Amino acid sequence: GSPRRLLLVSNSTLHGGGYLGHCQQHIKSFLGEKVKRVLFVPYALHDRDAYARTAREKFESLGYGLDSIHESCDPVEAVRKSEAIFIGGGNTFRLLKALYDNSLIQEIRKRVLEDGIPYMGSSAGTNVATISINTTNDMPIVYPPSLQALGLVPFNINPHYLDPDAKSTHMGETREERIRQYHEEPDTPPVLGLREGAMLLVEGDKATLQGVTGARLFLRGKKPTEHEPGTDFSFLLTDSN
Repeated sequence: GSPRRLLLVSNSTLHGGGYLGHCQQHIKSFLGEKVKRVLFVPYALHDRDAYARTAREKFESLGYGLDSIHESCDPVEAVRKSEAIFIGGGNTFRLLKALYDNSLIQEIRKRVLEDGIPYMGSSAGTNVATISINTTNDMPIVYPPSLQALGLVPFNINPHYLDPDAKSTHMGETREERIRQYHEEPDTPPVLGLREGAMLLVEGDKATLQGVTGARLFLRGKKPTEHEPGTDFSFLLTDSN
């Protein structure tokens, strides 16, 4: 069994609430009392100082210290010493490029998959936890060396998943159509569409949908299926999908 522990959140702010407000109880039960300090990765936003301040304020209010990796002179060493990692949202391409530029892909993989330290992602931070960022909603504003991501789980996620609006006059592709186009390519993994307010908790070989909204699961060549909070998604963690 894998020692991995992941909390993959669709979004960091839910309408009507503050930063990470909708999932703060999940964060506390996920990190528990053993973790004292969290290593924050603010690479998805341009203003890393401001982003780190926002995250630090939130985590300190929950009883955790927070160190931002961009303040470290040796990011690799910061990952090696970390007790827990939180990668925040923003632009997924910018985030992934910075992870490659700082030689952090293998380091984070090792800490999470071998050493078992908790990994939390929101939005772009959830995207990079998966096989690839092919199913992100973001614009490719920079060019990472690869779309392959951390691969902490063997499938992809589409955060901020949006259902088609029946009243809309917008004629562009729906999110569902875009994911279907992805699955028209050969050997593409499952895609879990996480609506805002949803999150996936992964503990070893068990994955459970949490939060207040459901998720939509897309498997290549099959009709998408609808799932409520509490759904056991452990079958997605086996590579044979």
